[in-house]
Amino acid sequence: MNPEKLAKLQSQVRIGGKGTPRRKVKKATKASGTDDKKLQGVIKKLNVQPIPAIDEVNMFKDDGKVLHFTAPKVAASIQSNTFVISGKGEDKELTELIPGILHQLGPESLASLRKLAEAYQQAEGAAGAAEDDEDVPQLVENFEEASKDEENKESA
Repeated sequence: MNPEKLAKLQSQVRIGGKGTPRRKVKKATKASGTDDKKLQGVIKKLNVQPIPAIDEVNMFKDDGKVLHFTAPKVAASIQSNTFVISGKGEDKELTELIPGILHQLGPESLASLRKLAEAYQQAEGAAGAAEDDEDVPQLVENFEEASKDEENKESA
């Protein structure tokens, strides 16, 4: 083929139009949307009703930490004894939240909170005692001479 003719054809290359192959464009799909739709479907089947005006939700864990939600969306279904809490939850230490939640607790909850706090302190104390056992001080004096000196003082 003639190089001049080939250069002319290359300069007139068209993209798209009649006779050109279609190019497939891959679209990125978001998987989180499908999970959210499934979750909303299950919640709808439970027939939950929203509960307004809840400022915070605290869930106490067995390990002494608290799952804390600030301004969550809360919905409940009395028939199925189900509560739905949605929002951003944070793991916090119990000691951080105690001043803010003391006035919210009743007498039964206060007693269980005391038991939990005692168990937490005992666990911390055991951990601290284990660390103390590992640190053995170095001997700087000769104790045999000190004990002989004491025996001499007692006999005199």
